[in-house]
Amino acid sequence: MADLDNHYDILVIGGGHAGCEAALAAARMGCRVAVAVINADTIGAMSCNPAVGGLAKGHLVKEIDALGGEMAKNTDATAIQFRRLNTSKGPAVWSSRAQADRLRYRLRMKGVLERQENLDIKQAVIDRLLVEKGRITGAVTSLDETLVLRAVVIATGTFLNGLIHIGLKNFPAGRMGDPPSTKLSQWFQEAGFAMGRMKTGTPPRLDSRSIDFSALEPQYGDDPVNFFSFANADEQAARAPVLEQLPCYVTYTNSRTHAIIRGSIDRSPMYAGIIEGVGARYCPSIEDKVMRFPDKERHQIFLEPEGVDTVEIYPNGVPTSLPLDTQVAMLHSIEGLEKAQIIRPGYAIEYDFVDPLELQPSLQTKRVEGLFLAGQINGTSGYEEAAAQGLMAGINAVQYIRRDEPLILDRAQAYTGVLIDDLITRGTKEPYRLFTSRAEYRLLLREDNADLRLRETGYRLGLVDGKSYAAFTAKRDAIAGAIEKLAQTTVKPGPQINAILAGLGSVPLRQACSLKDLLRRPEIRLADLEPLAGLDPELPPAVKREVQLQVKYQGYIDRQSEQVARFKKLESVNLPDDMPYEGLAGLSNEVIEKLCRVRPRSLGQASRISGVTPAAISALQIHLRKQGYL
Repeated sequence: MADLDNHYDILVIGGGHAGCEAALAAARMGCRVAVAVINADTIGAMSCNPAVGGLAKGHLVKEIDALGGEMAKNTDATAIQFRRLNTSKGPAVWSSRAQADRLRYRLRMKGVLERQENLDIKQAVIDRLLVEKGRITGAVTSLDETLVLRAVVIATGTFLNGLIHIGLKNFPAGRMGDPPSTKLSQWFQEAGFAMGRMKTGTPPRLDSRSIDFSALEPQYGDDPVNFFSFANADEQAARAPVLEQLPCYVTYTNSRTHAIIRGSIDRSPMYAGIIEGVGARYCPSIEDKVMRFPDKERHQIFLEPEGVDTVEIYPNGVPTSLPLDTQVAMLHSIEGLEKAQIIRPGYAIEYDFVDPLELQPSLQTKRVEGLFLAGQINGTSGYEEAAAQGLMAGINAVQYIRRDEPLILDRAQAYTGVLIDDLITRGTKEPYRLFTSRAEYRLLLREDNADLRLRETGYRLGLVDGKSYAAFTAKRDAIAGAIEKLAQTTVKPGPQINAILAGLGSVPLRQACSLKDLLRRPEIRLADLEPLAGLDPELPPAVKREVQLQVKYQGYIDRQSEQVARFKKLESVNLPDDMPYEGLAGLSNEVIEKLCRVRPRSLGQASRISGVTPAAISALQIHLRKQGYL
């Protein structure tokens, strides 16, 4: 525990997914950290759905784990169902998802923070930050306690000026049951930050004892399970889930449900014009789905258990801010939910966010040195997006204090890099959600190779311990060794090999080839060639999977690597911070305005700004060449 004084290297404001990762990263890197939370009992709380991962989100969780973060370990220890999504498609878009025990997830994460050296938890409301000569020096709480600081990470989630709506009633809150943070939002406005307002929503929670599950379709998890953390996944054969695995159930809305919603739409705060914030395009409320897609006969609902020891059910697919009586009628029109009892009503929440164009690639603000933002305050949605930003903000707050170069992951290194680059380059006017389609080089950014991409970086930063790093290097070397062995083992045409190939439905050999070339055939698996290759029979399953993927997709991987080389060429051309865009020939007023607003750090980033044309990039290249930068 740190000394009982008010001097800290870093203050993290907020104890959600972003705040937890930021605080743990900074403390593990050796800084003295304080975490300020409005309610210490809600550290690590899953405010919305009791699940981690999903399309592209699973990639983020794997990357967090590879860098030494906590989310994957916490999920593996508290999950009640594991599923791998998109397995009918290519490995680039395979994504892991897990249902978590909501209570256990929160308690375990809180315990991890409580046991972490160099980290103090403070139940306090931060009203304002102290800045001298453009640099963070401290913070003041609502009880007039002053903290002396060198850096601050703000990860306030939906708490900045939070306002909850249920029907035409509304009240201030950061989430149901917790007060909002109002004065900190005022500080941002007074400091000149560009801000906006967003909205998100959550469904009512149901009592499982009032649901007729016999009428519903069960959805079971994978067996064996696919763990999130590489420490667990690499030892998968010897591990079983910690908690009992539970099924989800599937049901659907119907025409009667839709009629009930339309009949009460005048009492929807969104359609009555009461809600000002912009909602998530890819996670709309049920009333928005019904009104925007009138021809759709039904909408799917997943009934997700909230834990092993609770009767609460999360009906994923019906987030709503309709009045309580409408919520009851709507649910009772759905098969299996005819007698469903609501434990907690659904609601919408509006909150303030900071325009992410205010940020540098390190997630430090451009206006104030030593101030970093992470999570929903940057306009994102989702636990995983928040946690990834929190980890990067925590790391870079430490790098800032040490005067070391920030850790900046580019779009070819990680989905985390795609996420942050999108935010700081393009900004967002609605809650941002990551998808695999946002990544140009997704074949190189698979879930399975997140450790191969990022583990070395985590170890260098001090976030990955020696034991984990040794296991990683052994895995990496085993993969390389197995591929080399396949490449060096040659087979010649003959009755024996052709009989094996015929049994696999493969054409016979016409000439000698390596086993590596043979493995590239779609119908052949590594397991089919193991006796011929003389591979170590004790090779872990994770090694075998990676070998097979790398060999089978080598052509595509090589092609994408060439694209990355071209990308890196533009990224390597740095743009001066004081680039005089206003005086450059060949740039339109629109382009000048956008370049001045974003202040891109490289020619590559400039090329990704909406409205910046190829002609404008050429004009920038001409100027850089004239000034001797190229």
